[in-house]
Amino acid sequence: MVPGRHVTDRQMRLYMKFRRTDPVPIAAARAGFSAATAYRIEQDPRPQSQKAMPRRRRRPDPLASVWESEIVPLLRSAPGLRSIAVFEEVLRRHPELGAGIRRTLERRIRNWRALHGPEQDVIFRQIHEPGRLGLSDFTNMGELAVSIAGAPLEHRLYHFRLAYSGFEHAHVVLGGESYVALAEGLQDALWALDGAPHEHRSDSLSAAFRNLDRNARDDLTRRYEALCAHYGMEPSRNNPGLAHENGSIEGAHGHLKAAIADALLLRGSRDFADLATYRGFVDEVVGRRNARVAPRIDIERAALRSLPPRRTADHEEAIVSVTSSSGFVLRKVFYSVPSRLIGHRLRIRLYDDRLEVYLGSSHQLTLSRGRRKPDGRHGHVVDYRHVIHALRRKPMALLGLVYRDSLFPRPAYARTFEAMLARQPARQACRTTVEILALA
Repeated sequence: MVPGRHVTDRQMRLYMKFRRTDPVPIAAARAGFSAATAYRIEQDPRPQSQKAMPRRRRRPDPLASVWESEIVPLLRSAPGLRSIAVFEEVLRRHPELGAGIRRTLERRIRNWRALHGPEQDVIFRQIHEPGRLGLSDFTNMGELAVSIAGAPLEHRLYHFRLAYSGFEHAHVVLGGESYVALAEGLQDALWALDGAPHEHRSDSLSAAFRNLDRNARDDLTRRYEALCAHYGMEPSRNNPGLAHENGSIEGAHGHLKAAIADALLLRGSRDFADLATYRGFVDEVVGRRNARVAPRIDIERAALRSLPPRRTADHEEAIVSVTSSSGFVLRKVFYSVPSRLIGHRLRIRLYDDRLEVYLGSSHQLTLSRGRRKPDGRHGHVVDYRHVIHALRRKPMALLGLVYRDSLFPRPAYARTFEAMLARQPARQACRTTVEILALA
């Protein structure tokens, strides 16, 4: 018998069996305990389970004076009250009880709620049929600290998943949650899958609806429903604040982000040469995850709806006028365009990461999509080639130019300009910097 171990009822039965034919020491050894224990058993042969006495309190109950009179009424009147709040309130009223009651109080509250607390919500696990349900959601990737050419990349992932097979698709989104990002990412996923599920579920799209008026919200809802109808999918949304209704993708967010984090560690660097390289890296990680469930994907693919002949619109459109500043403002961002377009009205197609600019039906150019500053100030997307010819005639305009820092193609130009301003007259510094830009 190992010291400190209690004799079990099974050992007691073995001992009594062996005791019929063997003396006490031998029967005890065969049962697995000492002879001294055996002699005690001879004195009282009851099974150990019948000898055990109920455990009694070893010290006075520190909550005896306040439990029924103060704590229980608090729990009844405010069912959602946290245990730590109850603890702090009890100490405020009775500081003599001391901080040592916290764990006792938490255990007592937990046990009381198990017996007398309100009924809780129940999650009902679902059986997913092949081809039935596809889910979309966005997840923030800021915690991975990815950078492009040394600059931190603020981005999200649009994440699509089939509930039955676990097929996944991820698309790097540079802005916030929006209909454009959803439409582009969803259609990319469906065409990569070569089929569409019967139902598509997203969250409430509250982030996409934020700051929109009633008409704009209704328009966004109609566009989302039209997108699903184009692919023959029934649109549905989970209720706001109930993430478990989107559980088949909410849980997968963490697994996907963990896989990307592991791949970044194996890569040895979180910095990428350009956005296309990073997007290819994410696609590779997702592809490896899909390869693990390839047999289930093949089963589900056979149950999917056929795709329509072509994609539907995955962009927003806007009409803008080009001002005398050789640019236009859209969504609190100033974009420069060639000066020959001053005075014209342009049709803009907004994608998540770019703007396609049309004059009538003729495509003019593609611009990188900008974002307003976090503090609400206007952002700037400027190509110095659009204005350098005019700037050479008026170089002093560079000194107080609103979008001067965005005009420079690289930060080194801005540092050079600041250095020249510190060493020579402003007129000479502006003229020299403009000529450098013209040579570039």
